Amino acid sequence: MERSWWSLALQRFRAHRLAVAGLIVFGGLCLAAMAAPLSPYDPNRTSLLQRYEPPSLAHPMGTDDLGRDELTRVLVGGQISLAVGVLAMVISLLVGTLIGALSGYFGGIIDSVLMRFTELVIAFPQLIVLILFSALFGGSFWNVVLALGLLRWVGVARIVRASVLQLREMDYVVAARAIGVPTGRIVFRHVLPNGLGPIVVAATLGVGSSILGESTLSFLGLGIQLPTATWGNMLRAAQNDLSTAPWLAFFPGLCIFLTILSVNYVGDGLRDALDPRAVQRS
Repeated sequence: MERSWWSLALQRFRAHRLAVAGLIVFGGLCLAAMAAPLSPYDPNRTSLLQRYEPPSLAHPMGTDDLGRDELTRVLVGGQISLAVGVLAMVISLLVGTLIGALSGYFGGIIDSVLMRFTELVIAFPQLIVLILFSALFGGSFWNVVLALGLLRWVGVARIVRASVLQLREMDYVVAARAIGVPTGRIVFRHVLPNGLGPIVVAATLGVGSSILGESTLSFLGLGIQLPTATWGNMLRAAQNDLSTAPWLAFFPGLCIFLTILSVNYVGDGLRDALDPRAVQRS
């Protein structure tokens, strides 16, 4: 029996060892973050008698300058950082897919206007815009998510536009237009699902990019503010203790590194697995 396209894609993804390893690592980090409420320590409870304790059985990642358990704060910070990455990716995916689909399908003046707007957004230095946005509106959770999501959609839009430009000339799309199928139905039921591969890859890579953006803002003091823990603001708080308590920077930095590396490997694996030419060769 002939195997489906998705089963072949799954087989190719499984054959990509680094992608599978990345998925396991990322899934493990997400599960660990969700397990934060199981910790016996309050992430914000201070104990001046336990300041700067090195890693031990009682505190596997040590304690910080206020005697708070570092492992608990890393897990709680993971909840915030991972949520920012995923939600910002969802916003950028929605905006980028809408703009790219409209631009690629309709072409003409709509394409020109939307692509010039996209190029204008690309031209702005994203870090400076993020800093200005955070300085003007504050570094709350949702402000950071919106700032990242509304700046990271341009790559998705260009990928979607390229896919739609190719797919809109396919026979089934031409036939659907000829029998009067509404434009919205053609785009969202026939065109976009067949260009799903590049969109999924862009979304995966967008998670890592958004987490890095949040960490950068928090490290600069313009992101989510203490005492709410994120991996970025934990790094910022630890910068004065690198020589005396290096574990305070090592563990949140390691989490950021593993998260971005793992989602990049997952993105590489999805890119290879969802490539129609590669699936056809399998």
